[in-house]
Amino acid sequence: MPFWMLIGDFINDLRSNKTRVFLTTFAIIWGTIAIVLLMAFGRGFKYRIVSSMMNAGNQIIRVYGGQTSLKYQGLPVGRRIRFTTEDANVLKQSIPQIQEVSPSYGRWGVRLKYNENKASTYCEGVQPNFEVLRTMYPKAGGRFLNALDERDKRRSIFLGSEITRELFGQEDPIGKILTLDGIPFKVVGIMQKKTQMGMSNGPDDRRAVIPFSTFESVYGHRYLRMITVRPNNITDNELIKSEIYRVLGRKLRFDSADDNALGMWDFVTNIQEMSKVFTGIEIFLGIIGALTLLVAGVGVANIMYVVVKERTREIGIKLAIGAKVRHIVAQFIFESSLIALMGGGFGIIFSTIIVIAARNLIPTDNESLAYLGSPQISGAVLFTVSIILGSIGVIAGVFPARKAAKMNPVECLRYE
Repeated sequence: MPFWMLIGDFINDLRSNKTRVFLTTFAIIWGTIAIVLLMAFGRGFKYRIVSSMMNAGNQIIRVYGGQTSLKYQGLPVGRRIRFTTEDANVLKQSIPQIQEVSPSYGRWGVRLKYNENKASTYCEGVQPNFEVLRTMYPKAGGRFLNALDERDKRRSIFLGSEITRELFGQEDPIGKILTLDGIPFKVVGIMQKKTQMGMSNGPDDRRAVIPFSTFESVYGHRYLRMITVRPNNITDNELIKSEIYRVLGRKLRFDSADDNALGMWDFVTNIQEMSKVFTGIEIFLGIIGALTLLVAGVGVANIMYVVVKERTREIGIKLAIGAKVRHIVAQFIFESSLIALMGGGFGIIFSTIIVIAARNLIPTDNESLAYLGSPQISGAVLFTVSIILGSIGVIAGVFPARKAAKMNPVECLRYE
């Protein structure tokens, strides 16, 4: 049957059954919107959570001291393992798979004061490479701590965005002098605001960061809070962790098989595992949306059965004058597919409009809503929806079409 005749039959049916076709198409539109939005928001949520975890650390492993749980060379269990700067240097020298090592100090409850504004927070003493390892990037106009700050033991301070707001309000803090536990420090930079998961000692937005050497001279700490390392290649993470146990176990005298002697936070592995979880959630949301669309497909099939019944005499005439079975089947499959694809097309258009609106309306400064992320309509989502729509159109039309094709022309002509 020529294509133009199929289109003509569909238009005639549309004119005579406007309400029925509209409701059926609307069901497809609604189902398409459901699956596209579920997958778009699911993908946006996944990206935001993963990026929030990366905001806490960029492909790093954090190493903390723990307590021994195994005897070692006559030493008892329960010994506390603590690090010095020398231990960090030994790791860098002994493990070639490590790209960066950054020792850091930490101190809770430091008191910050600017004019009459006061705040209490967590302070870290770090080296310049800490900026990249912990994604502590400065806002425009400021900077992170540099090599000169470290070499000269400068009283420079880098602040999180939230603690800055508490101390300075709307005033530009760059170059201003505040006191840290009564000692004057110059503000050299403010951290860019970021959503963050995997927090250690509170969110970075409330953190004060000073040079490693300055922290040593001010507070006189001997032992580090942690050692942060970054591998040359993320595929070496397990090897590096094993080597850290071996190297530090030999130096600090604990069994390298003692898991409690050290604490490790592997950001790469955590992000990979979290990505797998959210991929599963994406698939689940896609299935829920597909089921919604499938219900609409059942409606299309029901409508096509009604159409077959209404066109019984027409089918009989076509068969009587020599129409082949495949012509009858093609007609109904074409009409059901056209309804599905037409509804799906409108559904995708409306979904895109909703996603664009959501991107503009979800406030980025609201911490709770920020974790929703920005919904993403990917090519994979559209391809999946198109396949589902095409399948629904064919399946919804094939069974009514088979029924129509099996009709007896004589009986069809008698039908009223």
